[in-house]
Amino acid sequence: MTNSLFDLPFEEPQEPEDRGPSRSGESRRVFSVSQLTERIRETLEERFFEIWVEGEISNCFVAKTGHVYFTLKDAGAQVKAVMFRSDVRYLRFKVKDGLSVVARGRITVYDPKGEYQIVCQHLEPEGLGARQLAFDQLKERLQREGLFDPRRKRPLPALPRKIGVVTSLDGAAVRDIIKVLRRRYANAHIVIRPTRVQGEGAALDIARAMAAIGKVKDVDVVIVGRGGGSIEDLWAFNEEVVARAIGGCPVPTISAVGHETDVTIADFVADLRAPTPSAAAEMVVVRKDDFCTRIDRLGNRVHTLFQMRTAMLGRRTDDVSHQLLRAIRTRLGRRERAYQVLRLTLERFEVGRRFAAVRTRLVAADGRLRANVDRRVHGADARFRANAARLESLSPLAVLGRGYAVCWNADRTAIIRDEAAVTSGDKVHVKLERGELDCTVE
Repeated sequence: MTNSLFDLPFEEPQEPEDRGPSRSGESRRVFSVSQLTERIRETLEERFFEIWVEGEISNCFVAKTGHVYFTLKDAGAQVKAVMFRSDVRYLRFKVKDGLSVVARGRITVYDPKGEYQIVCQHLEPEGLGARQLAFDQLKERLQREGLFDPRRKRPLPALPRKIGVVTSLDGAAVRDIIKVLRRRYANAHIVIRPTRVQGEGAALDIARAMAAIGKVKDVDVVIVGRGGGSIEDLWAFNEEVVARAIGGCPVPTISAVGHETDVTIADFVADLRAPTPSAAAEMVVVRKDDFCTRIDRLGNRVHTLFQMRTAMLGRRTDDVSHQLLRAIRTRLGRRERAYQVLRLTLERFEVGRRFAAVRTRLVAADGRLRANVDRRVHGADARFRANAARLESLSPLAVLGRGYAVCWNADRTAIIRDEAAVTSGDKVHVKLERGELDCTVE
């Protein structure tokens, strides 16, 4: 995908010296910087929606927001990267400079600076991802086959007479196992089958050692393991050949690989897992007097538990009786309250009461309606009388009634207000309260 996007020729086509419009008359498309950046970002996000990139971390910076900003680089190039807080919280290791990782994410563009970057959604140290995948796949396959089924786990013998040990003679594990066995059960017979426990071919050696010690006569239990180390040092115990050799051992097996925090496929297949080789030796044997003391202690415990169980059963019977009585009373109380609620509800919905309430509301509404009508009628009458009085006071007929007259010119187009407006012999028209006069000016 990278080649299809970036492997373009560096030579650009030569433009003609004439910078004017093209002969075809088409206008050129001009992008703003924001538009161009947006187009580039859309193209990268579409083409590189999810990618895996390996490289070395540098310039690592953890912001106050919890986001992690860093650069992925190799010998020839580098690219900026960011991992948001919501994804950082799922990491099982601390991101720091110089760490070689494999990152999964998508390509995008940071618009303000015009830089492309990887938004990482997952990080894993380089090399650990493949091992973890192999571990998970083998674990899932063996689990489906039933190799981890608790029902196939065998109990350890109480006092084994012959104990087999599969480990390296050069490590501290074999010395720790012998020391514990000699201290806790000096009469135990120890059979050691040395083997390589790390490095190329160690898994096959361990499998051969398990097959060989399983053929030793009268071996009651087998301890297989080694001391602590890195995941690479312990990896032989994650191989399928070792898992099947442990599962095929004819006697009970104890896996004692590494420290308590180390977990291998061998631990799931073995009949019992021990956190350390010394702990495995302690699990195999106990002191004889401890064994007898344990029997006495278990007998006393059984007797005590029987008495406690009898007392607890009596108390349990009383508690159950009390709880049953209280439950019955509670149920009856709830039923009584429900009955009262229903009764009150039915009373509220009684027809006679509903009609009486409706009748009361109608009477009240009728009274309010009549009062409102009367109030509106009185108000309209008062306004009518006031308007009539106002019109009466403004009527010109009322003025004529007080003895005044209105004098018009002969064609009644203008009122004569000044004697200068007429001359002798002019015809005028006089309007009186009752009647009119046609006059001649002298």
